[in-house]
Amino acid sequence: MTTVLSRRTAMLIVSALAILGLTQATPEARAQTYPTHPVKVIVPFAAGGPTDVMARLIAQKLSESFKQQFYVENHPGAGGNIGMTQAARATPDGYTLLVASSSFVVNPSLYAKNPYDAFKDFEPVTLAAASPNILVVNPELPVKTVKDLVALLKANPGKYTIANPGIGTTPQLAAELFKLALKLDATSVPFGGAAPAVQSTVAGHTPIAFAALPPTAPQVTGGKLRALAVTSAKRSSALPDVPTLAEAGVTEQESETMQGVFLPAKTPKAIVNQLNAEIAKVMAMPDVAAKCAQLGFDPVADKPEAFAAYIKNEVEKWGKVIRDAKIPQIP
Repeated sequence: MTTVLSRRTAMLIVSALAILGLTQATPEARAQTYPTHPVKVIVPFAAGGPTDVMARLIAQKLSESFKQQFYVENHPGAGGNIGMTQAARATPDGYTLLVASSSFVVNPSLYAKNPYDAFKDFEPVTLAAASPNILVVNPELPVKTVKDLVALLKANPGKYTIANPGIGTTPQLAAELFKLALKLDATSVPFGGAAPAVQSTVAGHTPIAFAALPPTAPQVTGGKLRALAVTSAKRSSALPDVPTLAEAGVTEQESETMQGVFLPAKTPKAIVNQLNAEIAKVMAMPDVAAKCAQLGFDPVADKPEAFAAYIKNEVEKWGKVIRDAKIPQIP
């Protein structure tokens, strides 16, 4: 009996020590075995949009490289706030990722009571890819350059309208930044998405538009819209002949739609770095770069520290535009 009890006691001691060893393992040690089970990738928008497509592309490649499933869950609503808040409240163990667009940096200023803190609730992993906004006009409008457009608007205060995809979108904020910088009097017209905004400009109802590049580029290449400038720091590979606003003579106008990857705050740094390195490899793959180009995005895949600085700058920049343009906050 004594021998049996001793064996049982020994087994219990060994089990307890093993559990203790697992709980006290360093983040680096846990990262070496990460992931050991499927990883959820939250997309705070409906399926089929650019963020969803980008997230599924990244998830597929991570599943292949880690030999563990990365699966996408869509949680749309409230301008992305529902999904982003769910990600913020998830266990910080590396098994819940968030892929978010520029609403992540706009909503803190756009919503009166934003449910997440962009700085305290997340660990930035990487800016996976970005797409500039684009300034376009109906071909019937008698302008060929940004300089022509500015002259036309200044000569006709209050006469022209500028379409955008909706309140709080970066194209709308880019239009407001453009108007503020050049002291232009033109009415911004928000639509319920990129497609109706672009179609309104194609039809000439709103002869000017600031829009995201992906849904607009086909109308430009098809001759239905004239592109005056992109809002990125460098020209877009999707429309390399279109100048930047800086090249067109209007500086400090950079705006883009980002596709960023985040983890909940306090996720072990080793896992953050591991995912950053792997996503950088994914974004460098030729087939991924080709898909990005098809979507109108340029791969970025920066380091967590650079992405954190980007987030800070974007939150501050768009907060100032929202205040200066007197855009009402959403309750």
